Amino acid sequence: MVTPANSRTKKEHHCSIHRSLDLVGEKWSLLIVRNALRGESRFSELRDNLGIPSDVLSARLATLVDAGVLERRSYREPGERERYSYHLTEQGQALKTVLIALQEWGDEYNPSPGGRVSLTQDAATGQHASIGFIGDDGSVLDSSAVTMVPGPAAAISW
Repeated sequence: MVTPANSRTKKEHHCSIHRSLDLVGEKWSLLIVRNALRGESRFSELRDNLGIPSDVLSARLATLVDAGVLERRSYREPGERERYSYHLTEQGQALKTVLIALQEWGDEYNPSPGGRVSLTQDAATGQHASIGFIGDDGSVLDSSAVTMVPGPAAAISW
């Protein structure tokens, strides 16, 4: 069933980009994942460091937990009530590639006047790391030579 403006219910989306954006396409969601990749896990850390309203943070955390991007763990500081921390799952960790691709795009096409805020590097060697396309044979492919083509579940050809 097609709804107004050619949109479909989440269940009907065939495009993996569209389905992914349904889960993590809101800016706060990706910023929460970014900060979780930096080691932040507590509500107060995320709220204070992102400057996000508590109600919005609660809603985004619930969405990310329901989607399997984050898992919620209880903890209790001495003399305090039980609270929850939020930790990336394997699925959440996999978003690192997406965030680094966005970072590289932003550094190239929308740079900060003060220079790069984050660098990507191999943790063991310190060598610069960047996102790229790798062929089945292990060769690095030029991005201009990579194209998107219809897959087996494509509803249309292009």
